[in-house]
Amino acid sequence: MTEPHTDPTMDLIVKAVTTGRSGNTDDARTQLLDLWKVIRVSGDPFHRCTLAHYLADLYTDPAQALAWDVRALDAADAVSEQRAQQHHTSLHIAGFYPSLHLNLADNYRRLGSFDTAREHLDAAREHTSALPADPYGELIRTALDGVATAVENHDTTPRASAPGATA
Repeated sequence: MTEPHTDPTMDLIVKAVTTGRSGNTDDARTQLLDLWKVIRVSGDPFHRCTLAHYLADLYTDPAQALAWDVRALDAADAVSEQRAQQHHTSLHIAGFYPSLHLNLADNYRRLGSFDTAREHLDAAREHTSALPADPYGELIRTALDGVATAVENHDTTPRASAPGATA
């Protein structure tokens, strides 16, 4: 029997995310920032994408979240399909883009940059066919509709369903 592939960096990211989801966002943010110093901007793009995507969720300030969401999108562009599936055979890098663009759209909306928010909503929608037909896919599709409505209304208030909204 072969041993499953282990990834200590992903284990640390998951540990920090779990810490954040349990309500300890400050510790989770510190753990991820410390890990970012190890990974660095030249590290594995899969690690950078995942870490930055989750770290952005730990900031209530949309400008701080935006910086990390931009890093996540940039890193996603460098992740190969093979690398994503090395982590888990069900992963497809195309499936990352709806959520990444959704988060960017939401940050730009919160900052009052509605035209840029629309551009990211359009980009997210271009990739929704890559979303699974499951609760996660439905969550992202519903959030896209909610952010689109908020953009049209020039509403900059945080979404109650946004990651980290209670942080």
